[in-house]
Amino acid sequence: MLPATIPLFPLPSVVLFPNVCLPLHVFEPRYREMVADALDGDRMIGMVLLRPGWEGEYERQPPIYNVGCAGLITHAERTDDGRYNIVLRGLHKFHVREEDHSRAYRLATIEPILEPLAERDRPIIREERRRLETLLVPQPAGRGVDHTMPPSMPDEELVNALAQYLDLEIVEKQALLERDGLVQRCRSLIELLEMKMLTAHHSWGAGRH
Repeated sequence: MLPATIPLFPLPSVVLFPNVCLPLHVFEPRYREMVADALDGDRMIGMVLLRPGWEGEYERQPPIYNVGCAGLITHAERTDDGRYNIVLRGLHKFHVREEDHSRAYRLATIEPILEPLAERDRPIIREERRRLETLLVPQPAGRGVDHTMPPSMPDEELVNALAQYLDLEIVEKQALLERDGLVQRCRSLIELLEMKMLTAHHSWGAGRH
């Protein structure tokens, strides 16, 4: 379970998902302090996305999206000049309730958002996974699915990893994170990919005329 209060690491181009690892290079003094404090404590950091228009407010407290994902520092390396290279593993989503500005970095009171996969949803997510694999690994006619994506990878990890690492707009990734549960996230991811493929096909077709 997540603690009631968690440090926030707001970035403009990163969305963390549960059960996915994220390498980060931490160089700003306030966030170096945050990492040091986390390593002395429960090793948890809450990743949140900055809202558009953050540039002019970055040194202060620019607005953030209220849904983020807590990560556990699984690896940390401090460089000679005090910077950190860390790896976070996503734990759970959370909703920011209230911010605490008593430190150099941002802290927040949060409410965890748990997304257990109900047994009745397992056959649904397996079928949606097959749709994802067909989109991402197109098959020659007459062949079955070529499992380029490891079949041993749990459905939850696969869907969240694709949502985090596919080449999508950052606001699209945030929208996927905010989806209510894995089935809805997977379906929304499929819709996004189908839309992008359709757009790319139309653009290619128009370019031939």
